[in-house]
Amino acid sequence: MIVRAFSAIRPAPEYAALVAALPYDVMSLAEAKLMAKGNPYSFLRVDRAEIDLTDGVDPYGEQVYKQAQTTFNEMMEQGVFKQDEEPCLYIYRLTRDGRSQTGVVTCVGIDDYWEGRIKKHELTREDKERDRIRHVDACNAHTGPVFLIYRAQADIAALVETWQAQKACLYAFKADDGVYHEVWRIDNRVVVERLEEAFGCVEAFYIADGHHRMAAAAQVCRQRRQTDPDYSGEEGFNYALAVVFPDDQMRIMAYNRLVRDLNGLTTAAFWRQIEEALCEGPRGGRSCQLSMDGDTLDTMSAGRPSQPRCVGMYLAGTWSMLNVPAPSVPNDPVEALDVSLLQNRILGPVLGIHDPRRDQRIDFVGGIRGLHELERRVDSGEMAVAFALYPVSIAELLRVSDAGRLMPPKSTWFEPKLRSGLFVHGLA
Repeated sequence: MIVRAFSAIRPAPEYAALVAALPYDVMSLAEAKLMAKGNPYSFLRVDRAEIDLTDGVDPYGEQVYKQAQTTFNEMMEQGVFKQDEEPCLYIYRLTRDGRSQTGVVTCVGIDDYWEGRIKKHELTREDKERDRIRHVDACNAHTGPVFLIYRAQADIAALVETWQAQKACLYAFKADDGVYHEVWRIDNRVVVERLEEAFGCVEAFYIADGHHRMAAAAQVCRQRRQTDPDYSGEEGFNYALAVVFPDDQMRIMAYNRLVRDLNGLTTAAFWRQIEEALCEGPRGGRSCQLSMDGDTLDTMSAGRPSQPRCVGMYLAGTWSMLNVPAPSVPNDPVEALDVSLLQNRILGPVLGIHDPRRDQRIDFVGGIRGLHELERRVDSGEMAVAFALYPVSIAELLRVSDAGRLMPPKSTWFEPKLRSGLFVHGLA
């Protein structure tokens, strides 16, 4: 694989903790406003520029992208950001509750993405992709990194660990959510070249998070190549900003489902159809109602699946555990996923959710929010039923991607999240 050192646009050390923000797409507008409140340096003012505009503004309106461009340029002029003079690689370590993951911040080739060496596992939504294209064009930069995985290599690990042990951090701070962030800059040309050579032996990168950012980077590259047919290939737009992590340090959390209504069914009729759906198939299946003991029921354990093919369902104030039959084609890497089993057994045939990418009756909640968030939204009447899933494994993700297949939408939630604003890649 090709990795490329770059001259990062990054915050001055005194601003790093203030600038760093969660990715633009993991929060609502109201949450983004609350996170940025009282902090004029929050990168959400670039990535979610609508927070500084009047209420009700179209989040995809031209005014939003102009505001992002203006804010980013002002931060550059004020010295909040500066650009390294020489191309470098960077080490980025995230630690939560004593568990760390360490990646290399770099630029990866758009051609590798087009030619299938940077592998994806889910489809993108056209409106979300178009949003990031316009944002990249307005800022003339990739403002958020793509989160990539590679199969761990001992030589890369040794180079990274040696540099960390011998050099001081560029940034080190603890974010509001308890995640500790550390960054080192690799500015030694010999070490950079050794890392580039070591990554050259890696067969593939896998997109963990940031499918829309990667797709947008590719589309901007295509547009700019068409505009400048004499491009050299060295221009920034030929590369995408990324952080690449070894697979043995990754953690995936569940991506849970909420459905707004029971598709016209009464609760009793819904239960009957659930039981019928789970009793089909060669190995059969069953659903069992969990006992409740007043306020002593621990819903955090009652609704959380302990193994594959178990799905927690929250309906009418009660958690139940559904045992879902194995797929009829067990060796199919997509059909064997719990998210597929839920979709094919219940969401589609019982609840009428046949296109979860576009159906407005379904919503998705990352596992980091906990099961209480599912309970809250059902108990409020906003949603009718919630499903808690067992997480997809790293091995399953790699198997699906290597097969050239795609998972159902919102199948994986990676945690901790990379912070945006610590590294920006200019396209010039």
